[in-house]
Amino acid sequence: MKKSYCPIDTFINSIKGKRKGTIILHLFQGNKRYSELVRLIPDISERMMTKQLKELEQDSLINRTVFPEVPLRVEYSLTKMGQEIHPVLKGMYKAGLIFENSIELLEN
Repeated sequence: MKKSYCPIDTFINSIKGKRKGTIILHLFQGNKRYSELVRLIPDISERMMTKQLKELEQDSLINRTVFPEVPLRVEYSLTKMGQEIHPVLKGMYKAGLIFENSIELLEN
């Protein structure tokens, strides 16, 4: 995570990307395996999912735990920082609903 001129930009830069906010919201509900996340977020390619998970891990928002089993099992969970930003993401989700409703009203 790179520090920006403004803390808001630092935050946005760490969560911008294809479905990063959605991944965090799903992980707030509990640990998930990679295949569960792919199922929960079907409009993202596996390549992009892997990229976003790596970036979230590098930014210390999620943990990646590898279990030494055959076949290999990997679980993702939120770090303390990932849990702390949940209320902000939930607020952004609610704001998104407000904007979507206003767009629908303008279109009708």
